[in-house]
Amino acid sequence: MRTVQMTLDEHLVQTVDKVVKNMHMTRSAFTRKALQQAIERIKTESLEEKHRQGYLRKPVTADEFGVWAKEQKWGDE
Repeated sequence: MRTVQMTLDEHLVQTVDKVVKNMHMTRSAFTRKALQQAIERIKTESLEEKHRQGYLRKPVTADEFGVWAKEQKWGDE
């Protein structure tokens, strides 16, 4: 692992310290986990935006999924 230095405001450090104490983990472990989760969220949001943009460029047509309607099983038949 690599050591990095960061500048954080005092209130944020105090809040993190309270959280990590309750979670029985270190600041570093908490920061790693938070950064990993943030990166995954950003990747997901990016993919969702690409998906949304694709449908804006090429909207679903009324009959696009109609061929599958009779294949659907909802469990209430």
